[in-house]
Amino acid sequence: MESLNALLQGMGLMHLGTGQAIMLLVSLLLLWLAIAKKFEPLLLLPIGFGGLLSNIPEAGMALTALESLLAHHDAGQLAVIAAKLNCAPDVHAIKEALALALPSVQGQMENLAVDMGYTPGVLALFYKVAIGSGVAPLVIFMGVGAMTDFGPLLANPRTLLLGAAAQFGIFATVLGALTLNYFGLISFTLPQAAAIGIIGGADGPTAIYLSGKLAPELLGAIAVAAYSYMALVPLIQPPIMRALTSEKERKIRMVQLRTVSKREKIL
Repeated sequence: MESLNALLQGMGLMHLGTGQAIMLLVSLLLLWLAIAKKFEPLLLLPIGFGGLLSNIPEAGMALTALESLLAHHDAGQLAVIAAKLNCAPDVHAIKEALALALPSVQGQMENLAVDMGYTPGVLALFYKVAIGSGVAPLVIFMGVGAMTDFGPLLANPRTLLLGAAAQFGIFATVLGALTLNYFGLISFTLPQAAAIGIIGGADGPTAIYLSGKLAPELLGAIAVAAYSYMALVPLIQPPIMRALTSEKERKIRMVQLRTVSKREKIL
């Protein structure tokens, strides 16, 4: 019986938290939308798969060395970290102190956790090398720029106004996030609200880059929110179009734009 109990306690499901369970369901939903419904599979498939890997109980694939130490709940090790941060030796107090600490101090605590025998997970290493350094968003920008056809924009420059409209979405989202503070629903700092606001511009790489700089703790949530709602545009857009336009307006056939030469695109 003791062996069976030890086996059960060693299973990851016995250590599954509520937050992990919710994120696993969200990840499975994203995978289903990508595979079964073909909604932006290039975006939602890796996001869903990464969410599954990050939330496997006790795997710690997305945890840094310091986060692994805090998850281990070793009283002696927590006391050492707390002494360095001048706070109480409990996980909640240490996390609050780390949130207020300078990046140099956070780096020292990470190195101390490594010295105690903890190692970062593979996804944490990938985040540090690709996202934390800012390399991955820049590579995405280059790829998007290389794939973008600016011919329609050059043929009809008035469509620049559509791009400018995204700025209203950014400011509206920032103000909306800060308004939640006023009502006491959720508390966001100004950098967090600014990172969330980029979602309103419907620009995934920019949202990832700025959230990594302004609010790294919200990077995962912002990335999932930005790319999932962009992928669901085919579902979100039709009812809005029907509500704001008449049937006659929807039947208007757009004229073919003029052909833009390669020389004009280069210039």
